[in-house]
Amino acid sequence: MKLIFLGSGSAFTVGADNFQSNMILTDDLGHKLLIDCGSDIRLSLHAAGFSYQDITDIYISHLHADHVGGLEYIGFSTKFDPRCQKPNLYTSADLADDLWECTLSGGMRAIEGEIANLNTYFNVHKVKKNPVIASLDRSGDFLWQGIKFYLVKVVHVNNGYFIMPSYGLFFEMDGSQVFITTDTRISWEEMGEYYERADIIFHDCETSPFPTKVHAHYNDLVKLPAKIRSKMWLYGYQPGKLPDAQKDGFCGFVHRGQTFKSSDLVAAPEVRIAV
Repeated sequence: MKLIFLGSGSAFTVGADNFQSNMILTDDLGHKLLIDCGSDIRLSLHAAGFSYQDITDIYISHLHADHVGGLEYIGFSTKFDPRCQKPNLYTSADLADDLWECTLSGGMRAIEGEIANLNTYFNVHKVKKNPVIASLDRSGDFLWQGIKFYLVKVVHVNNGYFIMPSYGLFFEMDGSQVFITTDTRISWEEMGEYYERADIIFHDCETSPFPTKVHAHYNDLVKLPAKIRSKMWLYGYQPGKLPDAQKDGFCGFVHRGQTFKSSDLVAAPEVRIAV
């Protein structure tokens, strides 16, 4: 099994040298789980040698366009291509209705001879919150190709009235614990347990000179304990010169096209996709 970064940039990354931070998890049987589906997914899939025909399953972490903006492309393309089966779509139950009503329905509700809904295009799996399990407050889980993925509620945007629903993923591959934060600020209270338990962490990392406060900034991540930094890869960064992450005790910055193998969860020889 392999985890491939289609891109490693921020929401507003431009240019063919990088794309938004969407990923594909692929197994030996050809199943492919797309982890988020941003607005440049047509380009990032093509650059990595994939197409919409390859996508069998999709996970959506939250409703920003760099995570959901490509779903219209995938939905229309797979529905009207007879070679494709309807993809499975996994997302937290508190996101699914808004995903349709607030994001996709304007362009996808009306098709020839039919009033469509989210299930017209995807097999929708609404992940419901689990009861407390062994003192761990899980936000729900789903099973994909024998792997159980736990949704981890992260703190991304707090508008003063409520925290925008946003979920990272925690799962096990070949005995190793993996934590993908998706978009988050640092919140030890919610995420410290997962930092401690994980063998490898892929962490949202803002590098802008003008911090937004809704992402974990490099200047804050570098203050984490050394044992946490030592198992942390950084992604979701802005264009421009990057800090020396390895010198600061991190595994490094993820590059577009970089592949991580499940056998050892050590970066395979770095893949730079030609542009």
